[in-house]
Amino acid sequence: MTDPSLAARITRSPRIYHRERAQDAAALLPDLAPDLREMISAAASTAPYLMALLEKEAAWLGEAVENPEAALAANCAAAAEFAPDRLADGLRQGKRRMALLTALADLGGAWSLEEVTGALTDYADAACGAALRAGLAAQIKRGKLPGMTMDDLADCAGMVVFAMGKMGARELNYSSDIDLICVFDESRFAPDDFHAARSAFVKATRAMSGTLNDITAQGYVFRTDLRLRPDPAVTPVCIAMEAAERYYESLGRTWERAAYIKARPAVGDIAAGEAFLQSLRPFVWRRHLDFAAIQDAHDMRLAIREHKGLGGPITLPGHDMKLGRGGIREIEFFTQTRQLIAGGRDAELRPRGTLAGLQVLAEKNWVPKEVAETLGDHYRAHRTVEHRLQMVQDAQTHTLPRNDADFERLAAMMDMDVNDLQADLHSRLQAVHDLIESFFAATREEPEAARPAHQFDRSVLDRWPSYPALRSERGADIFGRLQPLLLDRLAQSAKPDEGLLAFDGFLAGLPAGVQLFSLLRANPQLGDLLVDIVATSPALAAHLSRNSGVFDAVIGGDFFSDWPGQTKLTEMLQQHLAAEADYELRLDGTRRWAREWHFRVGVHLLRGLIDAATAGRQYAELAQAVLQALWPVVVDQFASRHGPPPGRGAVILGMGSLGAGRLTPTSDLDMLVIYDAAGVDSSDGPKPLATRSYYARLTQAMITAMTAPMAQGKLYDIDMRLRPSGNQGPVATSLASFESYQKEQAWVWEHLALTRARVIAGAEDLGRDVEALQAEILSRAAPRDKVLGEVAKMRQRIAAARSPAGPLDAKTGAGRLQDIELFAQAGALIGGTGAREIDAGLAAARGENVIGAQAEAALSSAYTNAWTLNCAARLLSANPIDARTMGQAGASFLCRVLACDDLAALEAKMQGDYATAAQTIDAALPEPGREGA
Repeated sequence: MTDPSLAARITRSPRIYHRERAQDAAALLPDLAPDLREMISAAASTAPYLMALLEKEAAWLGEAVENPEAALAANCAAAAEFAPDRLADGLRQGKRRMALLTALADLGGAWSLEEVTGALTDYADAACGAALRAGLAAQIKRGKLPGMTMDDLADCAGMVVFAMGKMGARELNYSSDIDLICVFDESRFAPDDFHAARSAFVKATRAMSGTLNDITAQGYVFRTDLRLRPDPAVTPVCIAMEAAERYYESLGRTWERAAYIKARPAVGDIAAGEAFLQSLRPFVWRRHLDFAAIQDAHDMRLAIREHKGLGGPITLPGHDMKLGRGGIREIEFFTQTRQLIAGGRDAELRPRGTLAGLQVLAEKNWVPKEVAETLGDHYRAHRTVEHRLQMVQDAQTHTLPRNDADFERLAAMMDMDVNDLQADLHSRLQAVHDLIESFFAATREEPEAARPAHQFDRSVLDRWPSYPALRSERGADIFGRLQPLLLDRLAQSAKPDEGLLAFDGFLAGLPAGVQLFSLLRANPQLGDLLVDIVATSPALAAHLSRNSGVFDAVIGGDFFSDWPGQTKLTEMLQQHLAAEADYELRLDGTRRWAREWHFRVGVHLLRGLIDAATAGRQYAELAQAVLQALWPVVVDQFASRHGPPPGRGAVILGMGSLGAGRLTPTSDLDMLVIYDAAGVDSSDGPKPLATRSYYARLTQAMITAMTAPMAQGKLYDIDMRLRPSGNQGPVATSLASFESYQKEQAWVWEHLALTRARVIAGAEDLGRDVEALQAEILSRAAPRDKVLGEVAKMRQRIAAARSPAGPLDAKTGAGRLQDIELFAQAGALIGGTGAREIDAGLAAARGENVIGAQAEAALSSAYTNAWTLNCAARLLSANPIDARTMGQAGASFLCRVLACDDLAALEAKMQGDYATAAQTIDAALPEPGREGA
């Protein structure tokens, strides 16, 4: 077993600085092992405060050094056992013991920095808890806390003490004051008792602060600062949670957001404290990447320097190791700023400790690994020096010595040569300053002026200040620095004036700009992407102006990684929704999440990273993931009022392009809901419903969840016209009714649609039965002549109802997308099989001798081109593309995806495909109005 004693773990020792004091210290410890006695006496020789502690606690120390951890744990536990008349002196004695043993474990190299700061923090927690409970006990005994008894002291009657700053992060330094915010859960009291309860909590808080803070003959416990609470000039020292939450929601500032990174419920009703922190999560951790926090943090750095007079070059005498250049606060600001930028999107970026924060930022690629390691090493070194400065006189100082004698003392404490120590200090401070300054400077560098080679229309530029995104002083200032960079990008495009007008449209539709402009300044590479999007795809640009937060995903680390696939997407969304407790937040969260992935697919297609076929599959997998993750959320919400789904539940059957697994950027979702009541007449819940009404209303709830225009917009449009009896039928169909209808009443076109159907979400066993029924219905090979005759009539009706808008309208018209899909479905139906892939349907048509191999290949090629054009065109606009008004960038994009030199060649290629496909289908079908080939 490892020896737990301090003597066995000594790895270093201070040098003797004051020999007479060292001898006096050694005389107090005659029974200790020689090496341990020498280390302790040397330590005492460097620090009068440690010598004073040793004189008072030598007897206790003789036993404590045998197992320091156990001794300090017992010391913390004793804090809770003091009688009221012994509390103040008892806590001060405990502080002396903790301070002495912790200093020796630190100076002797037995403990790491984290162990040292952890021991200091543990005692602060214990002392706060003991002092607060004593203050509350006095109020309860006097009947001042309505309804509370001594039993309620366990959770402090609903009061919570939040440890802030270093105490919250378990990073207390050797002579820290402790920053506390005290709140209470007002919901534990009747409204009429609120003021009495608040008064009692205020008195208990003051009593706690006095017990800890007051200087007596025995010293003090901890200097206590309660000024981090909301608006401390006018608010009491303990406030209601609801009042605090309202303050942060409406008036909270960036420095308060940064402060709450380290906030920890240390004493009292810990569960209520955690719930309070959860309620503040939207304030502290913004949902979007918050690059505006960089400027706020920089402003705070400059304000501190100016206020403290800490500017200028680094000179060691009197340099502030905490607030000065290259100091501890610089590293903390760096870490917290990066956490604030991305912590809203990634909960793993929210550790309270500085070192833990640097580590996870490096793991998540928000900070280069070597930078995190370097700053972590300097942070440890800085904190080590800070502790030794404070051990000398128990002073809350961070200032390096101003004279040679005190530098000699510091060097002795660290067992270093004075010159080596000074060189090391200067090197570390300068390295930290250079690293941190480069980080902040990178976000403030002025971009190069726009190239003078192109003169943009001044009337367009002059109207920009009137746009909503530029009306705030801050938004206008950031954009003013960003504008030359963006104009430079536009000047390099093929059609700068077209690009300017496209960007003008984007900017006009942007409701606010600070966050996006800050993001673009901090990540200049995004300017290229923005210009590319607005110049090429008006639809994607309009979406981006309304939802600029999707840009977060571009620099989130995974934007250009491999597509995760439908199963992983579903798991990711389920995890995302599990973190949201409220139903509406889940619906909004789904919209936000889906929008980012939808944007990713569009950008990948726009940039040529994937082809249209891959984009179509990814859009479909995204939609399926949304349905699979959201359906159980809607069911649970509905069941909370009306009970669980009666019978075997329901499934969502994807139809059309959703069933086929191929969607465009603007596709709606064709689907229907099938349920099996299994003989159950009604649900069993607070408000039971008849089975038919239950599933009809559940389906409507799902439609609303998908289509409602919430704060984050809508997810998808839903089309349920393919259900039995169309719009005249119920929105949810029982399995028995579906089977009966499909076998006895369905029209040919409904069986054609069934060839592409696929169960998307819902009860697995029911889903298997639905797919088995689908296979059974389709296996009854339909009469060839009847199917082909009906298809011929359908083509005639479609042609009469809608004509194509031009050669770039690849969807509707003879020989175009829907025409080939309809024919392929006919082939599948005649062949008695489901064929979700068009090529499979065409193969079935060839297998039934409806077409030959050459015709199959021609139709397959024409369909591939039509699909590619339709998918790409929908990325540019939800409306049909007009070649006469399309911009150069959009035209180039369409030509690239279809491998054509120019728009004329593209139109000629598509016209040829349409003609070939139409002729092929015409030849295979009978003339409308008669059956038979």
